Amino acid sequence: MVDEESLVSFVTGGGRLSAPDNVTPRYRAELMRLMAIFVDSEMAGASGFADCINLAPGLKERITATRIVLEKFNHARQVLELMEEFGANTGQYVGAHPWASRLDRSANLGQRRISGDMRLNVFHYPINGWVDAVVMNCLMGQATVVQLDELTRGSYQPLADTLSGILPVEKQHAELGQEGLQVALERGHDRTDAQASVNYWYPRVADTFGSSVSDHFDQHRKYGLRHKGRKELIAQWEGIVHPMLSRFGLGIPRHVSPEIGDQASLQ
Repeated sequence: MVDEESLVSFVTGGGRLSAPDNVTPRYRAELMRLMAIFVDSEMAGASGFADCINLAPGLKERITATRIVLEKFNHARQVLELMEEFGANTGQYVGAHPWASRLDRSANLGQRRISGDMRLNVFHYPINGWVDAVVMNCLMGQATVVQLDELTRGSYQPLADTLSGILPVEKQHAELGQEGLQVALERGHDRTDAQASVNYWYPRVADTFGSSVSDHFDQHRKYGLRHKGRKELIAQWEGIVHPMLSRFGLGIPRHVSPEIGDQASLQ
């Protein structure tokens, strides 16, 4: 097995690892954490959005929502297969947590995990109606795109390749969220209600970019699994969603400091 010093030297020089036998125990732990966060978030996101299918106002929207759910479950499956190569017990994974469960709307978890569930905390909060769902999809969909794009440059080639295939589909999910919000507003949905949804989800999605001070990020950068920190990633996200919200006539809410209540995403 490769030693730690050789691995760090290899990935620092731009090398990419291709199989479980090529990694050290520490690298494996950080890689598995990243994959678990992705899988748990896709499982929880799909399960929660499945409950919104019948909230959609028309057949077209219900078909679109169903497709998003299907594709997110498929994304979880693809990365779960990579985890299986490292010995993860994938057979029991689906039943590991109540993926569709949600907390009270007023909850704020901060960094706390729930029973080993690695989902992003944004997927513990409940959705309140169809427009709330599409607003959440607009904001979190673009956060997912930014975060996945970063991971496609990671040093574990099989994961980078898998996420490169997933990324275009997630981009389409984010675009479908924008279309859904535009249609709802054009049909006369109360803009004040839509703004309330933006105010609720914006800080919770912003928290998914994690803390700017993170031991996990330092390890990820050392191993070439990530390169950009919270500040750079959230600036990318804001550069996308701020103009989008302006186009819809919606304001950008003031949110808590990045260091207060931060929750690990790619941490």
